Amino acid sequence: MGSDSEAEKSRQKDKEKEKKKLLALAPIAKPLAGKKLCKRTLKLVRKAAEYKCLKRGVKEVVKSIRRGQKGLCVIAGNISPIDVITHVPILCEESDIRYVYVPSKEDLANAGSTKRPTCCVLVQTKPNKGELGSTEQEKLKADFDQVVAEVSELTSTLF
Repeated sequence: MGSDSEAEKSRQKDKEKEKKKLLALAPIAKPLAGKKLCKRTLKLVRKAAEYKCLKRGVKEVVKSIRRGQKGLCVIAGNISPIDVITHVPILCEESDIRYVYVPSKEDLANAGSTKRPTCCVLVQTKPNKGELGSTEQEKLKADFDQVVAEVSELTSTLF
């Protein structure tokens, strides 16, 4: 009996955490990934970090976009002050790069294997240095294409 109430309490705490995350969102956080897409996106970020195909932070992401590198830009929606990242979606649109917002910068940092909360990351399909094995490259590319397709679908419903 006690375990049921504990499980119920933990579910309630999780729901409260989710509500707090959504309340902290910036008004410009659109297109915002849903629960399922957010999970897939963070999984892709984790895999890209493992294969060294990830640019972390506003400075690195902006530099990569200006240099013409392509990928998927994942932006945290709970950044304060919002002025830090307001130019990133515009740069992405000009460079024809897909972007999506996720609710939490802490979750984004954990997925990107950094300890500090991260504002945004750019997921690329090729590593910065060296080469990936063909199977690893195919897995990453397949996951990348799936997430980009879902983001495109989400974006088309917005605009």
